[in-house]
Amino acid sequence: MAEFEAWAEFNVAMVGATAALAGLVIVAASVNIVEIIKARALTARLAAGIAALVLAIVASALGLIPTITPLWFGVVLLIAALGAGTFQVLAAREIFADRDPAARARLTKSVLGFTPIVAYLASAIAVMAGHPSGLLLAAAGCILAIVAAIVVSWVVLVEVLR
Repeated sequence: MAEFEAWAEFNVAMVGATAALAGLVIVAASVNIVEIIKARALTARLAAGIAALVLAIVASALGLIPTITPLWFGVVLLIAALGAGTFQVLAAREIFADRDPAARARLTKSVLGFTPIVAYLASAIAVMAGHPSGLLLAAAGCILAIVAAIVVSWVVLVEVLR
């Protein structure tokens, strides 16, 4: 499909960037993993951030499959987004369950993680429907996943040392 070919360079760059970032997040978290796992909300947020990066890898890699049809792209992306969304729902539950007085901005913390998921869900539906915005929404999802993962990772790594 010509639309996928037009996004090939972007997808190649994003597969590499998101895979490298996911690896760096895992290595950075492993340094303080004992402290991170003591805080359920931090652990859940970190897992959701990594899941969003994996979703970005999957979406970008799907766009590189030479013979993929819009239907298959959309179906696989929809399944992957729902899987990553499960991690974000669990993170949101932990964020709202955290009764520590220092735990503020619960809604903001939760919404940030859902933004790439929503973009990818919209992308999957738009691509399957043949709407021209579908791959643009996938690109937005990838960028949002990177931003959300960086923010969440930074917060987790700083919070664990407080």
